[in-house]
Amino acid sequence: MHESTALPLYMRRTGFDPAPELGALREDEQISRISTPFGVDAWLVTRHADVRAVLGDAERFKIAQRGIGQLPGAPEMTEEELAALRAGNLLGCDPPEHTRLRRMLTPEFTIRRMRRLEPRINDIVREHLDAMESAGSPADLVSSFALPIPSLVICELLGVPYADRAGFQHRTTRMLDMSAPIEERVGLQLESRAYMAELVARQRAEPGEDLLGMLVREHGDDLSTNELIGIGGLLLLAGHETTSNMLSLGTLALLRHPGQLELLRKEPERVDAAIEELLRWLSIVHSGTFKVTTTEVELAGRTLGPGELVACALPAANRDPRLLPDPDRLDLTRGEPGHVAFGHGVHHCLGAPLARMEMRIAFPALLQRFPGLRTTESEPQFRSFNIVYGLATLEVAW
Repeated sequence: MHESTALPLYMRRTGFDPAPELGALREDEQISRISTPFGVDAWLVTRHADVRAVLGDAERFKIAQRGIGQLPGAPEMTEEELAALRAGNLLGCDPPEHTRLRRMLTPEFTIRRMRRLEPRINDIVREHLDAMESAGSPADLVSSFALPIPSLVICELLGVPYADRAGFQHRTTRMLDMSAPIEERVGLQLESRAYMAELVARQRAEPGEDLLGMLVREHGDDLSTNELIGIGGLLLLAGHETTSNMLSLGTLALLRHPGQLELLRKEPERVDAAIEELLRWLSIVHSGTFKVTTTEVELAGRTLGPGELVACALPAANRDPRLLPDPDRLDLTRGEPGHVAFGHGVHHCLGAPLARMEMRIAFPALLQRFPGLRTTESEPQFRSFNIVYGLATLEVAW
C-alpha cells in the first residue's frame, strides 16, 4: 500500500506540494466529506477565502475537542483527565477562555519583546554554524542546525533546561507521528505533562526571569497549575517543532530552486519577503485544529448543519490561484500575500514574531557561511506521517 493512501487527505503531499487530489478538490468541489483519524467524517475546506472564513469565525466554528486521547484505540480516560490535558492549551479552547489565557501571554510575544532576544539568537546561530564548520562537510542540517537552534531559543525563553532537549524532542516527534501506536503517543503526552509539571512546581517555588517565571509572578493567582502546565507544554512543543521544520525544509526548497537561492544571496534585504513566500509555499502545518459548527452555516455553496466537523487544508488554501497568480511556483519576490500558514483569526500563531525572527537570522547566516552549500546524493527523508510536515534528515555539503 502506498503510504499516502493511509494518510488523511489533508496530510497528503508529493515532496513540497499538496497532493494533486487536494488541488483537484479545491478547483472542483471546494468542500468535500473526508474520513479522519478520529473515526468520524469531516468536511474538508480547501479554498483560501473559505478557510479564512472558518478560522475567522470563532462563534459559528468552535474548536472541536479532539486530541490524542480521543483517537480510536486510545486508553480510556475520564472526562476529568481529558479536561486536565486540555487546560491551558490555547489551541484547545475558544473565547472567552482563550482570550483570558492569550492576554497573559501576548506581551511576551510582541515584536518589541522579541527584539530583546535578537542578540542571543544571533549568538546561537553563529555557535551552531561554527560547530558545523569545525566538524566538517557533510553534515545533517536537521540535527546540527535546524532542530537545535529553535530548541535552544524556546528553552531560554521558557526557562527549560537545555540539557533536557533530547527527551522533549523525542517525545514531541513521536507524539506527532501518526504512524506511531496510539498507546505510545498517549503515554508520551502524559510523560510530557509530568515533565512540565515538575518545571512548573520549581517555578512556583522560585520564579525565574523567563516566561514561566513571569507567568507565575504576574498571573500565578489567576492560572491553575494545570493551566500553567498546558501553556508551558504547548509553547515548548510549538516553539521548536514548527520553526525547525521550516529551517530544514526551507533550505531544501532554496537548494532545489537555485535561481531563487541566488536572488536571496545577492539581495539579502529580500529575506522578509522570502520567509513569507516559503511559509506560504511549504505550509508545514497541514490543517491546524479541527472545528465544529455551532449552528447552520453556508460554506462553499453548501449548507452545513450544527455539530458538523470541519477541517481546513492550509497547503491547498495557500496554493489557491484566487489568492495569487501561479501559486505552485516559489517566487521570493512576491512579499507577503496574506497566507494562512500561521492560521487566521483568534488562534493565529502567538509565536509568529519569534518564528519570523529566527528564520530572518538563520537563513542568511547559513547561506553566507557556506556559499557552496548543496545537497548530497543522500535522499532527504520527508516526515510524511507527522502532524507538522518536514524532514527527518537532510545531508548537506559545502
